[in-house]
Amino acid sequence: MTTAPITEEFDDRAARRNALVLAAAQAIGGASAPIVVSMASLAGFYLLGEDKSLATLPVAFFIIGVALGSIPAANLMRLIGRRPGFQIGALGAMIGGALSSYAVVAGDFWLLCLGTAVTGVGNSFVQQYRFAAADTASAAFRPKAISWVLAGGVVTGVIGPQIVIFTKDSLAPIPFAGAFLAQIALGALVILILSFLRIPKPAPVKVGQGGRPLREIVSQTRFVVAVICAIASYGLMSLVMTATPLAMVACDHSQTDATLGIQWHVIAMFAPSFFTGALIARFGHEKVIAAGLALLAGCGVVALMGITLAHFWGALILLGIGWNFGFIGATSMLTETYRPEERTRVQGLNDFLVFGFQAVAALMSGAMLNAYGWESVNMVIFPIVAMCFVLLAWLWFKGDNEPVA
Repeated sequence: MTTAPITEEFDDRAARRNALVLAAAQAIGGASAPIVVSMASLAGFYLLGEDKSLATLPVAFFIIGVALGSIPAANLMRLIGRRPGFQIGALGAMIGGALSSYAVVAGDFWLLCLGTAVTGVGNSFVQQYRFAAADTASAAFRPKAISWVLAGGVVTGVIGPQIVIFTKDSLAPIPFAGAFLAQIALGALVILILSFLRIPKPAPVKVGQGGRPLREIVSQTRFVVAVICAIASYGLMSLVMTATPLAMVACDHSQTDATLGIQWHVIAMFAPSFFTGALIARFGHEKVIAAGLALLAGCGVVALMGITLAHFWGALILLGIGWNFGFIGATSMLTETYRPEERTRVQGLNDFLVFGFQAVAALMSGAMLNAYGWESVNMVIFPIVAMCFVLLAWLWFKGDNEPVA
């Protein structure tokens, strides 16, 4: 049965304020991700015995935590509201940091995986910041609201790696443990920042206003292309990024060089957010996503050209910018495929799929690097990018360009 859509009034002044608060929370709360990415695989390598093929498993568990937490996080915030939900997520990241730090001190690899997984569940709430900013924005301001929130990641790109550099040996002679412990302070600060968030709790959904069946929503061409391009952008970024610190150390670069490489990568991921929304408004989702895919392919080309510091860092920067255009473009496109009363189900499903595939990519990354080498990790980029270009062309020629909401 087709149900009547819910109409909403949008206040872009309030939406701008919320976007700025969420950008600040993204800047601080998002720092857990680069801490885990830059340290967890090295910590795993440190804790494992002769077989190092599972070294990236703690990073994969982090992303699995994000994926598994996505739908529960969306449902929880539908019941209790965005602000308390986000604060619970920050608390989860604090607990995950404490577990990870203790695991390294105790020499327990599997407890480290549990700790990073709990951090991932906390991070699944951070991933919803962009949707929360879009919820209260008009259609015209929505791409910019998403971009503003992700722009907070520029600060994340500096804070996370610098925390790693200054704290990884703070519990010497045990390496890495201090960096995970820093997540507790970050989470506490995020809880304080989020106290300024003002997003109304969703009204209970009345009978007859639950929206369309999920199968009808996911059958839209626009939804399919948006989700697959988001999966490809995040999955390829995760595949290459997770393997890079290990590859750099294996090529005789220092741990500090690897950490700084992740710093430049994270900055490149989020710095374009200051203008990505404007680019989407001017050129459309499809062209911005296509530009992101082209940059991801460029990352693969640079990575295959050599193993100097310039090659690794250059590839990571292209990887970050490509992710930004591809992921923000796909996220903004997704917001046009559902109505207000359908957002919780669609947002949760989208993040479950995106981060589920990202977890698979992170897990494959270490195994591929260990078995087939750095070149094999980068060769995967090209067929996936080609598939996404085909899907964008399909969307373009089909002419499915009318937003639902």
